[in-house]
Amino acid sequence: MEKVIEIQHLNKSFGTHEVLKDIDFVVNKGEVVCIIGSSGSGKSTLLRCVNLLEKPSGGQIIYHGENILDEKHNLVEYRTKLGMVFQQFNLFNNMNVIDNCTVGQIKVLKRSKEEAAKVAMKYLGFVGMGNFVNAKPRQLSGGQKQRVAIARALSMEPDVMLFDEPTSALDPEMVGEVLVVMKQLAESGLTMLIVTHEMGFAKEVADRVVFMDKGVIAEEGPPEEIFNNPKQERTREFLKRTLAQG
Repeated sequence: MEKVIEIQHLNKSFGTHEVLKDIDFVVNKGEVVCIIGSSGSGKSTLLRCVNLLEKPSGGQIIYHGENILDEKHNLVEYRTKLGMVFQQFNLFNNMNVIDNCTVGQIKVLKRSKEEAAKVAMKYLGFVGMGNFVNAKPRQLSGGQKQRVAIARALSMEPDVMLFDEPTSALDPEMVGEVLVVMKQLAESGLTMLIVTHEMGFAKEVADRVVFMDKGVIAEEGPPEEIFNNPKQERTREFLKRTLAQG
């Protein structure tokens, strides 16, 4: 298996508060990895360290065999390889849908306006938002905004897609439309790292599930193992609590 991202001994502290403690894990090419765990377990911080929105306090992030935390590494180039979809969409409110999906391509990838628009239309079509190219974000529902955000990330044609709780800000009836798109992406063979509280989705779509608790990886394995036969007491307690709420 080809390793795309390998995290070694990763630590992250905010002041004296240690949020991530000695994290080791690998994301292989074409793999869908879901990270689960309660609030404050370090899931989102881990994702933000992977794309360097947060600078790790220690350890290594190896991307295709190179430690991207080395001084000489081109971080801008590295970031273009990672598509990121946030909880809160983060669309530019003053731009319409198509411009939201072309601005990064033109500025960062130096694509022409025509080429950028062609790529954007392909992915807007994929997420079912092709008819909304001229709409401004305020005219869209939460689910539609999130689908545009996914198309925007895909338009950069990244190597890996990172999702940070992509459905947690949505009304329940909109969650499904976003998960359907993510499922299609998973089936297309894209490498995906997803922080999620949607247990049914993780069970169905993930190749591997990582359970985080208090800043460490408490357990990881195939979904059927984690959900049906967790080895750790902490995992069992978390699932019992979460599935009871669901």
